[in-house]
Amino acid sequence: MSPLAISLVVCALLVAGSAGGVILRRVLPDHHLDSHAKDVVRLGCGLIATISGLVLGLLINSAKTSYETQRDEIKQLTANVILLDQALVRFGAGSRDARLLLRKTVPEVIDRIWNDGVHRNAGGFSAVESGEETFQAVRHLVPHDEDQRFYQALASQTITAMLQTRLILFEQAQAPIPGILLAILVFWLVVLFVGFSLFSPLSPTARAAIVVFAVSASAAIFLILEMYQPFGGLMQIDSAPLRQALPPLG
Repeated sequence: MSPLAISLVVCALLVAGSAGGVILRRVLPDHHLDSHAKDVVRLGCGLIATISGLVLGLLINSAKTSYETQRDEIKQLTANVILLDQALVRFGAGSRDARLLLRKTVPEVIDRIWNDGVHRNAGGFSAVESGEETFQAVRHLVPHDEDQRFYQALASQTITAMLQTRLILFEQAQAPIPGILLAILVFWLVVLFVGFSLFSPLSPTARAAIVVFAVSASAAIFLILEMYQPFGGLMQIDSAPLRQALPPLG
């Protein structure tokens, strides 16, 4: 399910929890809703609210860190693409084929990264064929002087770093938020919303407030899920800088 669909389901569950509290208040005998029960429920709701707030804060911080890490890795990949091309330019004669292959590889790698980030492939990593060809073209460059040896070594190091970044991005795409953690968090929030309406009749203002609270809580979950999916959705990382990193060859 998409982050938006999950957040809408969570919002509906929270509103339903509040409605369930109204039904329980009408069904339970009065001695089940006395002041002692009210104190126990309020203390319990305070404990659950504290735990839920802590977990939400940790999840938002973790999702933000994951999002920023992958965004920085895309920036590093962009910088390495430019560096590799410049090293091949300075290598001089014999590097044109490698530069042409690099321009073929970059769009295919971009499509693969963004596709893996959205669909979270269950299979193993598979390299782009043109990427393998680019790697081999760089490795088989024949230097004729000290300068060319230096730039070939720099190109080899850079393309190796690009492959490492690509593998890291692949692994990060396979590790979304654990479903059990999300389910427990939603359960805690539903319990809280049941407690909101269990002891007090709901006026129209209170009902509107509960809907706002439900939307706010589900929006926090939506934000977490979106940041854990940085290559799709409303907050996806822009691929344009990477796509436009290399000028066309004349």
